[in-house]
Amino acid sequence: MTATKTVLVVDDSRVSRLMARQFILSKQPGWTVIEAVTGEDALIKASGLSPLLILIDVNMPGMGGLAAAEQLRAACPGTHISLVTANVQHATRNRANELGIGFMEKPITEARIHSLLGALD
Repeated sequence: MTATKTVLVVDDSRVSRLMARQFILSKQPGWTVIEAVTGEDALIKASGLSPLLILIDVNMPGMGGLAAAEQLRAACPGTHISLVTANVQHATRNRANELGIGFMEKPITEARIHSLLGALD
């Protein structure tokens, strides 16, 4: 029996988390989607989880997405991490590249999520 693949969705917006969950499960209904509302929450939930994918917003209260992504990259080296943000500044994209993580512009769409999931297969 194969283990269920897990995705961690990190965003302080409940609507964004729900949309990401819906789009992920519409393509991969057998996967598990875990939600976190802050960077700190993501670090706790990712501990021991080994998710296949982490989608993380940049602007959140407390620890921001870039700082959390840096720590998540160290804690989960085999996990694909993608920033999901409306902040399309070059500095944000450059930092994502430095960390070796992906970048997805908001708004989250089914096509963008499905494209990302297809690249993981």
